[in-house]
Amino acid sequence: MSFRSTARPPDPRQRSAGVVVARRGVAGPWQLLLLRAFRHWDFPKGRIEPGEAPLEAARRETREEAGLTDLDFRWGQASVETELYGKAKIAQYFVAESARDPVILGISPELGRPEHHEHRWCSFDEAMVLTVPRLQRVVVWARARITGDDRGR
Repeated sequence: MSFRSTARPPDPRQRSAGVVVARRGVAGPWQLLLLRAFRHWDFPKGRIEPGEAPLEAARRETREEAGLTDLDFRWGQASVETELYGKAKIAQYFVAESARDPVILGISPELGRPEHHEHRWCSFDEAMVLTVPRLQRVVVWARARITGDDRGR
């Protein structure tokens, strides 16, 4: 007697999770936190560890990379994923509010220095200019979640 396995093969994609961190600007409009590594701007994110839920990984990575722990997921726990990029990577993003400043770029144990070179609080429009197309989809999604404005969709 032979049995066929119904188990799915392991997912070959590298999965990461992050947070689109938003705050109210001085004049009132929303701002998003972007982190720069070399020439690339992104939201705080990183690899999902084995046994870790995506939201848990997103919170951990935001704490490690930006020093932010006061995340308020006031828009719920919905998320958006990027399309495949790099060598079969996918990033899943949540959106949360944080009133804390300043951002503290954490030291990466592997690098012995911060993983990112700088951070910037940006308007939605500035974030669209600074990010690559796969992240521009995330900016449009975050704008719709935060403001109800779905322009650019």
